[in-house]
Amino acid sequence: MEQEILNRFIAIVGEKHALTRADDLTHYTHENRGLFVGNTPLVLKPGTPTEVSEIVKLAADTKTAIVPQGGHTGHVGGAVSDESGTQIVVSLERMKTIREIDLEGNVIVCEAGAILETIQKLADANDRLFPLSLGSQGSCQIGGNIATNAGGTGVLAYGNTRDLVLGLEVVLPSGEIWNGLRRLKKDNTGYDLRNLFIGAEGTLGIITAAVVKLFPKPRGKAVAFCGMQSTDDALELLKLATALAGQSLTTFELMAKTPMQFTLQHMENVRNPLGTLFPWHILCEISSSRSQQDAEDILSEIMEAALARSIIEDAALSASLSQVDDFWRIRELMPVAQTHEGGSMKHDVSVPVHLVPMFIKEADAIIKREMPEARLCTFGHLGDGNIHYNITQPVDADKQEFLDRQPDINALIHALVIEMEGSVAAEHGVGRLKRDLIARTKEPTELALMKAIKATLDPESIMNPGKKI
Repeated sequence: MEQEILNRFIAIVGEKHALTRADDLTHYTHENRGLFVGNTPLVLKPGTPTEVSEIVKLAADTKTAIVPQGGHTGHVGGAVSDESGTQIVVSLERMKTIREIDLEGNVIVCEAGAILETIQKLADANDRLFPLSLGSQGSCQIGGNIATNAGGTGVLAYGNTRDLVLGLEVVLPSGEIWNGLRRLKKDNTGYDLRNLFIGAEGTLGIITAAVVKLFPKPRGKAVAFCGMQSTDDALELLKLATALAGQSLTTFELMAKTPMQFTLQHMENVRNPLGTLFPWHILCEISSSRSQQDAEDILSEIMEAALARSIIEDAALSASLSQVDDFWRIRELMPVAQTHEGGSMKHDVSVPVHLVPMFIKEADAIIKREMPEARLCTFGHLGDGNIHYNITQPVDADKQEFLDRQPDINALIHALVIEMEGSVAAEHGVGRLKRDLIARTKEPTELALMKAIKATLDPESIMNPGKKI
């Protein structure tokens, strides 16, 4: 890329907020799991929507591809540049202002670079709840959460990120700023532009600010950690908990024996609440808008009924908020614990909730046939059908030889997901990792519509090209 063009980009944000040295660029060009390593001549850190607008206008004028980037915590290569060295990274990390907190309207207006945990804590300090919760919440940015329609552990009760956003401010591929920072819960005055940009992974525009919803802060929270023999039992427990708790059931997490073993073995300050391991475990959370006692009473009723019906074999109920955190720590550390056991094939998929047990059984049969010594490391959000179907290499196996088989294994697992009318990209997005897979699995009409939208809004394909579609 010509230095004269680079200088024009740098002038927009100032040299202090532009990175060009190779050592400084590494963080922005390396996907955090090491699956993708890009190359860029420049990282820009704008501080205002106007600066983002000027960057995009210049990009459109010079036909320069730009890659929007948030907290850089993604898993699918959606926020890293390609290897060509011709794409400019635009980091939103400086744009982290909380513009307003409206307690009467129960919303926060925040810029895209605001850290998720900052928003959570601000809500909590004002006796409210912002329910989006992810393992990376200490570093991921709300703009990235919105761009990927992040899921997390609160989907069962509160929905995906899409359900938590009322309005957006977006810089379009032309450089124009669309001010859609509305706070309306009902608005039928045209096409739903907001939802067009949520989950678009920066391919249709750069989200610079958002209006996000707040909820009443629960007055009580109780968690049970259960052990059982099968995923069929887990599904029965979900049905029972839903019937008895209704909207108070806020989380329902499924964990197999193997990821439990990995977590207990490799992570510090973790212990098994049940004392023994079962083939399957459930973390069930109840939140009450009335009181702590109410949450505990609801949870006790569920567990007593489940034990009486032999759905579960054992259960530990949280006795304090610190114990709630201890139970959650087990689930949250599972992805990290798995890295200590070598190579891993990961599948972030979803199927209809009632088909989860069948999916796991059939997927397990495939792996046992193809890779008998591999270790199945399954966990996920049973309440919304999102399963992280992970496969860990056999003990003492060659990591690269194991990973070399990933394309074939992926094809088999994803074929099963499609057969069950599920999704091959449940909550982590598409990015580069699953772009070609989406092209093969989407209905032709649906894919054509997506391409038409992209071509209309971004005719020069400068906005995060090579991602999503």
